[in-house]
Amino acid sequence: MDSDDGTARTGGVPELPRGVRLGVDVGDVRVGIARSDLDGLIATPVETADRGVATRRVADEALEAEARVIMLGLPRSLNGSEGRAAEKARSFAADLGGLLAESGQDIEIRLLDERLTTVSAHQALHSSGRKGRKHRQVVDQVAAVLILQQALDIERATSARAGELVPGPTTGPAPTTDQEDAG
Repeated sequence: MDSDDGTARTGGVPELPRGVRLGVDVGDVRVGIARSDLDGLIATPVETADRGVATRRVADEALEAEARVIMLGLPRSLNGSEGRAAEKARSFAADLGGLLAESGQDIEIRLLDERLTTVSAHQALHSSGRKGRKHRQVVDQVAAVLILQQALDIERATSARAGELVPGPTTGPAPTTDQEDAG
């Protein structure tokens, strides 16, 4: 049964509200964008945007889709540390948050550990018969799908949002410890 606020309830436990989620894979040259269905069951590719216009493109897609949350991949090293790529992802998230705040929309941005998603995306494309040179055109979209699908799977398993909430105008400051929601 649905409650008045749009959240489904099963066995008396509130579930996450219905709504589209976006997945984003930030690269130096291109940014992959994926989106979910309203129920958050499956991630599908949307597009690959040039890095120079990607922040605006992701914001526009979020507004058009009336997304509830944007899951942005956070590239960490295998040992869990963060380097330059993670700094770029955090900077992209901050810029995106600023654009969304200007629009007056309250859309959560969350950072999700994306270790090995690009490697997995290349493997999936290779397995599907796509030639290596053509990977570049879609690998960021496939990585965005993998990031978003991981988040959707975590949401279903835990009934909590995946990843680390990026602080914004309505969310307050970031946690001072390594606190993260599920994932």
